Amino acid sequence: MRIAILSRNASLYSTKRLVEAAKERGHEVRVLDHLKCYVGIEAGNPTLYYNKEKITDYDAVIPRIGASVTFYGAAIVRQFEMMNVFSATKSQAITRSRDKLRTLQVLSEAGIGVPKTAFASQSKDVDNLINHVGGAPVIIKLLEGTQGIGVVLAESKKAAKSVIEAFYGLKADILIQEYIKEANGSDIRAFVVDNEVVGAMKRQGKEGEFRSNLHRGGEGEMIELTHEERDAALCASRALGLSISGVDMLRSTRGPLIIEVNSSPGLQGIETVTQIDVAGKIIDFVERNKKKKAERDLIGV
Repeated sequence: MRIAILSRNASLYSTKRLVEAAKERGHEVRVLDHLKCYVGIEAGNPTLYYNKEKITDYDAVIPRIGASVTFYGAAIVRQFEMMNVFSATKSQAITRSRDKLRTLQVLSEAGIGVPKTAFASQSKDVDNLINHVGGAPVIIKLLEGTQGIGVVLAESKKAAKSVIEAFYGLKADILIQEYIKEANGSDIRAFVVDNEVVGAMKRQGKEGEFRSNLHRGGEGEMIELTHEERDAALCASRALGLSISGVDMLRSTRGPLIIEVNSSPGLQGIETVTQIDVAGKIIDFVERNKKKKAERDLIGV
């Protein structure tokens, strides 16, 4: 099988591991920088180029699209899909999950637990926004933030108002969320592949830090999810149409609360903490579904 991995950097841990796992299984694999791809659009003849080379005869593509290039990256994935190439992560699911507000709205509609959240455009009624999520302390998040960047804990109503007004002054889109005290600066990352939780870890923020991201110095430990947590992770992935995802949740007194669903979750943290070959499980998933797709194409379904 010929597999393309869309990644800006072939030396990244996640990209290298996927390449290794594919080669171990006898596949031909190539890393393509999606920003160096361009599409040709005409009736009944979608084409794709990498630099000046026409891209043909790929069986599957594994997108690793960064948040800063979501629009363009998803367009390249969509072109592969139009060319009848199996994509491990669908283009529509990438754009849907990258929008934090849309993600919360989709999860809420599906009846999946999420923190109480408020969103408004330059609202003058800041007091009501804070009260809606239960009052201070509150979490304030930039819609475009990643890896814990752009996330602020405001411990008092006065501080919350100052931060919200400052972000509004910069014309930044933000979410205001309740602070889950009982989470105690930790969260859970559940890694989902093909409707199965293949690994999970608890991430604990360093002392004095409410953000648990490993990129911000947090530490991880392997855990077993409860049935409720496992169901929440699987339901969140299905609701967003993701076959591969990193589902982040908080443990609260009212059950697991989903805070984010990542369509290109990093492999280094989960593989290091759990010692599970997650990259191999992703390639196994691609193999299974490429076979299913070939069978459907053969019978014309």
